[in-house]
Amino acid sequence: MAPRSDFSSEQIRSKARKDLLYLLEGVRGKKNLVFDRSLVGPVGVIVKVATLQEYGVDKFFILENNNVDASQHNVVFIARGECGRHAQAIADQIKRVRHDSPTNHDFHVFWVPRRTLVSDQLLEEAGVLGDVSISELPLFFFPLEADVLSLELDQAFRDLYLSKDVTPNYLMARALMEIQKSHGLFPRIMGKGDNAKRVADLLSRMRQELLAGEDVTDSSKTGLAPSMTNECVIIIDREVDLVTPLLTQLTYEGLIDEMFEIENNQTKVDTTVVGAPTQSSAVTAQSRKRTVQLDGTDKLYEQLRDANFAVVGGMLNKVARRLQQVQSDYESKQKTKTLAELKEFVGQLPGYQQEHQSARIHTGLAEEIIKHTRTDEFKGLLEVQQNLAAGADPSTQFDGIEELIARDTPLRETLRLLCLYSCISGGVKPKEFDQFRRLILQGYGYQHILTLNNLEKLQLFLSRSSPLAGMIPMAGNAGVTGNKTNYTYLRKQLRLIVDEVQEDDPNDVAYVYSGYAPLSIRLVQCILQKQYLVSVTKGNGPVVGSGSSGWQGFDEAIKHVRGQTFDEVQNGHDKTAKARALLSSNGYKQSVFVVFVGGVTFTEIAALRFIAKQEQGRRNIVICTTSMISGNRIMDAAIEKGSYERPTGAAAESRSLFAARGVGLKVRGFTCGIDEKWNTTEKMSVDEADLTIFKGLDRVSRSVMHVTEKAGYVAGTCEVLRGHDPRNGINSGPLTPDCRVSSSADGALQQIVHDMNGHGVCLTI
Repeated sequence: MAPRSDFSSEQIRSKARKDLLYLLEGVRGKKNLVFDRSLVGPVGVIVKVATLQEYGVDKFFILENNNVDASQHNVVFIARGECGRHAQAIADQIKRVRHDSPTNHDFHVFWVPRRTLVSDQLLEEAGVLGDVSISELPLFFFPLEADVLSLELDQAFRDLYLSKDVTPNYLMARALMEIQKSHGLFPRIMGKGDNAKRVADLLSRMRQELLAGEDVTDSSKTGLAPSMTNECVIIIDREVDLVTPLLTQLTYEGLIDEMFEIENNQTKVDTTVVGAPTQSSAVTAQSRKRTVQLDGTDKLYEQLRDANFAVVGGMLNKVARRLQQVQSDYESKQKTKTLAELKEFVGQLPGYQQEHQSARIHTGLAEEIIKHTRTDEFKGLLEVQQNLAAGADPSTQFDGIEELIARDTPLRETLRLLCLYSCISGGVKPKEFDQFRRLILQGYGYQHILTLNNLEKLQLFLSRSSPLAGMIPMAGNAGVTGNKTNYTYLRKQLRLIVDEVQEDDPNDVAYVYSGYAPLSIRLVQCILQKQYLVSVTKGNGPVVGSGSSGWQGFDEAIKHVRGQTFDEVQNGHDKTAKARALLSSNGYKQSVFVVFVGGVTFTEIAALRFIAKQEQGRRNIVICTTSMISGNRIMDAAIEKGSYERPTGAAAESRSLFAARGVGLKVRGFTCGIDEKWNTTEKMSVDEADLTIFKGLDRVSRSVMHVTEKAGYVAGTCEVLRGHDPRNGINSGPLTPDCRVSSSADGALQQIVHDMNGHGVCLTI
């Protein structure tokens, strides 16, 4: 018999809390708790600090801070077992506590979500494995909301697409398998993208392992029977639609994430924006940041979160007027002599006070967002984004992009525009590609040659001459599945652009981006809302019957989306299939799991909730993801965090000798000058025959690098050239090689070569 239990995210929360508290209860007495930093927020979603204290936790520490003390006999570490860095840090902490404390301690490690051979090996090499009690804490999904489950793997995007580490795929498959064990197999597994296919394959393999180890005659085990309450799972690889997260999110929740960043249902905002907490002790004199909880427990936020920001002001005004009326009623009630009426009203006051506090917070947030959206910078960014998304000629947007760079727009925003252009256009023309690289390096620093290299690896910012830029499936070539998504074709075939959007009363998911329908959501609609999608894309064309399933009806369009397409049925017994059909025909709601491998944006969640409202009474939609994602987080995964700092001591003296001769570095056609303060000079322009002379310098040297890339590093050869003193009225002319470079200059050149090697740029003379 197929499992009939309805899915609820509260079941996952309850089990996770129970597992954690059970392990803590097994450590008798008081204990200090040490968290891996990435788990602090997620664990806070399932259990409160007060509850942990009830189970004997005395002090809390962050593993990365390296400050665990010896105040308690028991020390408990909770960290992700997939990361070797955490195992090494735990070993170091154990050694330090032992060294600093004269008494013995009991050390416990709870690996999340599983114990790994790598972690054991590292602890063994450090000589502490035998002295540590190790347990597994199987926390996979963290329920952020009733309809949102996240693995909370902050580095999942970088791991999957830059480091090519497929661990997030495995963890997602394990998390989905846990749901199948409790509620039965997903009757159908569909999806798009290479990583999505890997997750589906892992699910199939895990099912086979379950079959091999399970007694099929044991009716108490439900892992073999298809679920009667879960309709299907749809798995989307983030790689198939990178345009959506690169666009600026325009829902209320999305804009909060863009400006302040939301992590684990919380954001930190300056108290000048949202006011101080009700308990003054929560914010110290040194801290002006206030943590704001953003989840469904705030009823006002629940109403605002998925709305387009254009209508949020009107919604807040209605709430303010209603609360003002409540205040007036309260004042009038005080004048009445009816005790029963007054008692009834006073009983409602706590709810009104909480709503008033929430309204004050969200009014402050909305006002701050309005200030930001009215800046010329934001308007310029949004205009270029929407023009590119709508299919405008990219060359007409170049002036806008260059102006934003000249205005010193934050690097993340500039790179998002360039990546958006590249993704939509299938790469950038080589000449324009070189031009934009030069502007980025000159405007933001030459360490970002590594950033640009990372963006190429991620296939976000590519030259059309790059082998990674192909191949893109073109219309009329239906048999080819490309390595890139063809937005030019899909814009029309799936109607990604909706000209008339009703933001106050939306009738299409495009409202979340004020006219752009996320491709990822259109893919979900290809399965769940076929008739609607056919009506908006094909007009009076053939209508796909409601009985059709899978990708049927949109096969041609799907071929123009990057990655593998799959549709697998997990068959059960005939009785199971009949029972499921009977439940469906009787109006019994079934759950559809929409899984994002690589991350999901808040706007996509809003769009899926919009679909869920339209499907109300027929389907529940549960959103699963490796993590929350945004354009800023994608850029953070690629941006080189190092910088060239001004040196001191001998290095500074050597560099000043080098700078005194006006050295310019030319890297892959992009040139910078270095002045006496070790900064790039302004308006430095070099071609193959001539050199713009630095103002006030006696001599000119030139370093030309013929650059090639290999294994992520920049390698090249340097040639030192010297010109004449322009102040003597002598035309320097074409520069020629000069072997009589002074020893001091040569020493300085050697120093800069050494320093640049330290930043990952390899130079040889």
